[in-house]
Amino acid sequence: MITYFPNQYPMWQWSIYLLSIIILLSAPASDGSFIASDNDAPTTAPKFLSRGHLYKVIVGETIELPCKVQNLGSFVLLWRKGSSVLTAGHLKISRDQRFKIVGDYNLQINGVKTQDAGDYICQLGDQENRDQVHTVEILVPPTLRALPHNGQVTARKGSTVTLECKASGNPVPTIYWFKKDVYSGPTHLSDSSTLILENVDRHHAGTYQCSADNGVKERVSMDIQLTILSPPEITVEKAWVHASEGYDIELVCVVHGDVNSEMLWYQNSFLLDPTDRRSMYPHDDRYSLIIRNFQPTDFGNYSCVADNALGRTKKYIEVSGRPGPADFISPALSGFLDHYNLTWTIESIPPLDEIKLLYRRLLMNETYQHPGKWHEYHIKPIPIRTDGTHYLMSYVVRNLEHNAVYEAIVQAKNKYGWNEISDIHQFYTRNHDLLLDIDREYKVGMSGSNRISKTLAAIILPYLMVTRFLLIFNI
Repeated sequence: MITYFPNQYPMWQWSIYLLSIIILLSAPASDGSFIASDNDAPTTAPKFLSRGHLYKVIVGETIELPCKVQNLGSFVLLWRKGSSVLTAGHLKISRDQRFKIVGDYNLQINGVKTQDAGDYICQLGDQENRDQVHTVEILVPPTLRALPHNGQVTARKGSTVTLECKASGNPVPTIYWFKKDVYSGPTHLSDSSTLILENVDRHHAGTYQCSADNGVKERVSMDIQLTILSPPEITVEKAWVHASEGYDIELVCVVHGDVNSEMLWYQNSFLLDPTDRRSMYPHDDRYSLIIRNFQPTDFGNYSCVADNALGRTKKYIEVSGRPGPADFISPALSGFLDHYNLTWTIESIPPLDEIKLLYRRLLMNETYQHPGKWHEYHIKPIPIRTDGTHYLMSYVVRNLEHNAVYEAIVQAKNKYGWNEISDIHQFYTRNHDLLLDIDREYKVGMSGSNRISKTLAAIILPYLMVTRFLLIFNI
């Protein structure tokens, strides 16, 4: 049965009183023996069966500290923490209801708190005052606090932003920073209490997450929303738009940034207003100018202008009836030794009137590159329509050197004029050895000695036969 001291006397007085009793009970008699009842007098010295240990317990949980003694006899076991006596035998000294003796003399602590950390001593009240020490460490799950507390940070473009999270717990938590993305998922940025972002722009805007983990229970996280204030940033879907009379076109500008912007459209520096043929549509950050039943007066340079409190930005779009630049679609490696089939597409609503083709050989090795003289051809186009706005064309360039590198450019003309010269297209002619290798692979494959060669031969054979036919007849 556990007995509690009445509350009308101070605890220190009762502790002194109890210790005095214990000392008297344990004091030696005149003949040198200890005072004990005749029935309980020990014949063998007491001995600890349990051992001191380090205990780690999560805050709020229950812990039991063992104290097992053999041959205790009439001696009294004390539990104390520092100079504070918690229990004496089965007698409870501490007023803290969370402490109690269970089993023989084990000390149980319910709902442990951070202040419960420290050394707990089970002391044997004999002449030697032997004791056993248990160390208790309180583990505390991580907690987080974001700065600022509302989790909202706003900064101007070009400035330096510091995001901060403070964590507490035991052991000391590690803080991890991530940037969240709905498409690619979170991206790990750093492991520190602060995240510094320098020279910020609109790409830095978004949701940042700081997480704290110390291995105790679950990781905790907090989000910080970063908003970047900047003048509008504009991108255009197409900086050059092909048009022709009677058709409809759409010009598109995309405005980036979190500050509301006003969009204005201009043609050749004149502000545009909606008409029966001209409409302007905003959709989120995408702004469209649609021109229906296009007329010759609609050709020209258009600009989209976005304004906000921090500045103004302008982007240009050219609307022209001239053909678009040639887009080469033929593979770089020729199937022939001395000629190459150059194939390209061109955007043009009106028919093409003339094609100008230029090519030259490129003399080169590992350390040297020297372009040769341009060869120019004017071609009467025989194009194929792929859709209402594009043509497909090809031309066989002959009398080439084998195993050589060439460059080609193309320019096209319709009733509105010549287009811009295309980008350079680089191509290569075949080598004699490569054709011999293909033929050898074909023969090996037909012999049945190599499965891979058979497969390769089945793929290459039709192409090889066509290539030889074209070479024999100089097609």
